[in-house]
Amino acid sequence: MYIAELCIENFRSFGAGDRAFKLTLTPGLTALVGENDAGKTAVIDALRYVLGTRDQELLRVDEADFHRSSGGGPADQMSIKLVFRGLTKSDRGAFAEFLTFEEIEGVKDVSLVLTWSAKRWVTGASRRAAAPEWRTGAKADGALLDFEARSLLTATYLRPLRDAERAMSAGRGSRLSQILQHTKEIKATGVAFDPAAVPSPDPKTLSVLGLGDFANQLFRESQGIRLAGDKLNDEYLKPLSFAKDLLRARIEVSGSGDETVRLRQLLEKLDLTLAASAGDDSAHARGLGSNNLLFMACELLLLAAESDGFPLLLIEEPEAHLHPQRQLRLMAFLQEQAAKVRSDGQRIQIIVTTHSPSIASDLHLDNIVLVEGGCGFPLRKGMTKLDSSDYSFLERFLDSTKSNLFFARGVMIVEGDAENILMPVLARLLNRDFSKHGVSVINVGGVGLGRYARVFMRANPTADGQISTPVACVTDLDVMPNCAPEIVGKIKSGEEIPKRPPSKRQWRVKSEFTSEELDERRQTRIDKASGQNVRTFVSGEWTLEYDLAHSGLTHEVWQAAVLALADEKIHAKKVTREKAIEARAADFLGLADLELEAKASHVYALFEAEGASKAIGAQYLAELLEQAIDTGSMDVDALRAKLPSYLVEAIAYVTTPFVAAPVVASESEIAAEEKK
Repeated sequence: MYIAELCIENFRSFGAGDRAFKLTLTPGLTALVGENDAGKTAVIDALRYVLGTRDQELLRVDEADFHRSSGGGPADQMSIKLVFRGLTKSDRGAFAEFLTFEEIEGVKDVSLVLTWSAKRWVTGASRRAAAPEWRTGAKADGALLDFEARSLLTATYLRPLRDAERAMSAGRGSRLSQILQHTKEIKATGVAFDPAAVPSPDPKTLSVLGLGDFANQLFRESQGIRLAGDKLNDEYLKPLSFAKDLLRARIEVSGSGDETVRLRQLLEKLDLTLAASAGDDSAHARGLGSNNLLFMACELLLLAAESDGFPLLLIEEPEAHLHPQRQLRLMAFLQEQAAKVRSDGQRIQIIVTTHSPSIASDLHLDNIVLVEGGCGFPLRKGMTKLDSSDYSFLERFLDSTKSNLFFARGVMIVEGDAENILMPVLARLLNRDFSKHGVSVINVGGVGLGRYARVFMRANPTADGQISTPVACVTDLDVMPNCAPEIVGKIKSGEEIPKRPPSKRQWRVKSEFTSEELDERRQTRIDKASGQNVRTFVSGEWTLEYDLAHSGLTHEVWQAAVLALADEKIHAKKVTREKAIEARAADFLGLADLELEAKASHVYALFEAEGASKAIGAQYLAELLEQAIDTGSMDVDALRAKLPSYLVEAIAYVTTPFVAAPVVASESEIAAEEKK
């Protein structure tokens, strides 16, 4: 049995109707990802309200739990609906009177539909909310789910920033004792203690209760314990007793009562700690992270060993106190545990919330749900625009750096290191700081731009809604001006451009396209990774560096390229930046009379023909532009005017639009207008 559908209405940030939170789930592991305040914790808390938790934590409905619409008061009622499917034979027996018959894609089956609801009391009532109801039936019109049946649905919950060491410590009602008491190994292993047995039994063959009884006998035979007991009874309790009601004390290990109580009392005396190493029983203090792993391992031990009850594990922020490598180990382990089948035929369903890019990068996309804007968007096959090859590709290349896209308020996908370095700097200089707007830049390295973009595109947006995160894909047109092949060394001086075909050259020039064909090429690139809230921005001319030089930053890009060529000497202090630029100043002066396309091509040739690093060049260009803004030699409006329009538009799309400066008429225009 597993939770297949979840619908939350009027609970905290989730509204009702079209604003309700609706999510379909699959067996196994599900990870809820997204930025802060997206609603991930609200989903977990909703499940806790309906199901309860095994640590028997009392959850009370508060007025703050009722959703408040914009500008309105709190809702009068909230509801949480769960649909359980995949019921085993034992599940059908346990919930027989509460089941609902349904037909899905022509197949008839039974499910357990449970609706939890709570009403808010009117102002002045002694309580803030009425007692919740657990009703069954497809329309919440069935029988009330009784306490005994609800107890079979309780979930295991691991809170964020949990104190694992405390949970594993000895004490009354300790979580460790609760876990161990229900494990098969504790209950079914070993034999009872027989005080009359000769010779005395081997302690290793005894059950836990047997060990307690054996210890009691040893304590009773201990001279120190016996003398202390006699003194307590004779000198203190006897004077306090009545003649016919003698008070007598007995010092024991396992307490008194039936076997269940005695076993619990024994287990409450146990601590769980980590050894220093394998085979080493010495005490060793471990950190919070290691103790968290120990805690989770114990909870999974219980869930895997049980033969009844609903095996659901809720974990908030499993990455708490764990370094990235441990996080990867943990998620691989959780995915493995979720795939195992228990003795009762069920699999453990695990729902986690996380803010960790490391964890997100190690998950299968089928296991991820993006929570955004009060909605849940599963990324599994059939729910996105991704095809099967996209899923295979992304599971190979979606690393911890790229998985930042799951936690961003805006995403910019670029195809190279230069864009990755330069775009955040340009945005900051234009007063659109990516960090302030929650924008992540994802560098896909020239491959898979469309694949990453389609993560944010829904297969059926009409039914499932759209992800509202703005996603900008920045790519090159890759068509060079007609003069460029000779300038950048693609062909020799005076040589004609080889025809395509039979030439196998990959590069293209403008003369090979009509204006309509060039527009079609640009539109094809736009359409490849655009749709819903994903937009592609294509360079106006050729590549990033060429377009920057062509649009108004010719000298700055040339300087950056020269510095990139001299980078090793600069860092070795063999030459200063000023000297490196001065040494080639004549080269730039020689470009003065050239047409803009030829001038920009010569600047780009420093990268293409002379081998200047585009990434290092981007670093130098960023520094040059920052210096220009800081010194006042260039202001923000001037910089924006010098940038290629596609870069400005992409930055505006993932942050906020630029407001056009008011047009100020010249004196001649004013005079002409007055004459009219």
